[in-house]
Amino acid sequence: METVYTVKGMTCGHCVNSVSAEISKLDGVTGVQVDLAGGAVTVSSAGALDEAAVAAAVDEAGYELVGARS
Repeated sequence: METVYTVKGMTCGHCVNSVSAEISKLDGVTGVQVDLAGGAVTVSSAGALDEAAVAAAVDEAGYELVGARS
């Protein structure tokens, strides 16, 4: 399953690494790809993820989750 999240506040490679690392810690996540220019974070997972958990991971990295689409 793939879900694309929009993350606000990412401006550099360090941002990408931080967001990727935090989301990768979530159970069921099999991959994370970040489009820095567009603020899109594509998360591959074994099943549906709890959006609140993804938002918490993004917040832990220091950024803001502003939306999601499957």
